[in-house]
Amino acid sequence: MFKNYGQNRCYVIAEIGGNFTTLEQGNRLVDEAATCGADAVKLQTYRADTVSSKKAMFDMENTGVTSQYELFKKYEIGEELHREVFRYAESKGLDWFSTPAHESDVDLLEKLGVGAYKIGSDDAVNIPFLRHVSKLGKPIILSTGMCTMDEVRESVDVILGEGVEKLILLHAITSYPTHPGNVNLRAMQTLMREFPELDVGYSDHTLGTTACICAVAMGARVIEKHFTYDKHAEGPDHMLSAEPHEMKDIVDAIREFEIMRGSGIKRPAESEKTTRVNNRKSIVLAKAVAAGEPLTIAHLAIKRPGYGIAPKYYAQMLGRVVRKSMAADDVLTWEDLQ
Repeated sequence: MFKNYGQNRCYVIAEIGGNFTTLEQGNRLVDEAATCGADAVKLQTYRADTVSSKKAMFDMENTGVTSQYELFKKYEIGEELHREVFRYAESKGLDWFSTPAHESDVDLLEKLGVGAYKIGSDDAVNIPFLRHVSKLGKPIILSTGMCTMDEVRESVDVILGEGVEKLILLHAITSYPTHPGNVNLRAMQTLMREFPELDVGYSDHTLGTTACICAVAMGARVIEKHFTYDKHAEGPDHMLSAEPHEMKDIVDAIREFEIMRGSGIKRPAESEKTTRVNNRKSIVLAKAVAAGEPLTIAHLAIKRPGYGIAPKYYAQMLGRVVRKSMAADDVLTWEDLQ
């Protein structure tokens, strides 16, 4: 399913679920995601009747205090809209999948041919649901917002125990939006140490782009970011979503970082071959010296360029005799000495 997933590059998911209710809006987001260089678009597949009771309330910065059921009812999307947006994403070369919230949502996504599943933080400890999805044997991305490490361990054991071969963990903070003091990117690295056999990434709910870029620099293999065409559009997720220029900045910064990251081998860069010679220093003559004349401190200086005798041999030069007369600023080489 993850045809755009590479071993040496970060996988960028544009989360468009919750930010559209019409085909025009959905396709616009797909177009923008493709233009920005995202690898995938992700939807949210839910029905108000199965995701929330009528007693559940939201109490978050992006929603205020409001009925979860009513909000989910307003933004749920049907089978045909799923199908058309998935089809359009495929035509744009993007990977596509969704986060189901109930077994019936999984049934719908199976009908549509989804090849991978994202499990949201709200279901990260929903063990029966994890087993249901895992039995399909498809790749799973698991967000771990609100989880303790013991809870993550249990969920990972359940998923892998059902034979899932590709499991990706995402560090996440389930606060909408997430403010900098709560991001805790080092927890992502804790997941990396705890599960070295799994790819680990970061699902972002901050208001800017910095957290995503920092997460990649800290080793994230996957970045998921809510994506919108307008932060001021109607809907709870738009405010914490990246607009196209921001998503492009994220993707461009990630790809530039991947180039900058290099091999990790400490050695001169290809571009340093010339400067290594021109910009290092050598032992040069501070004043003229006649052939056969012993070198003294008064004769020697350390200056650029670097193609002569290295400065570390300075002490060994004292008392040595030059084969020929040489002028001030001549660069000493071993061939010049008797």
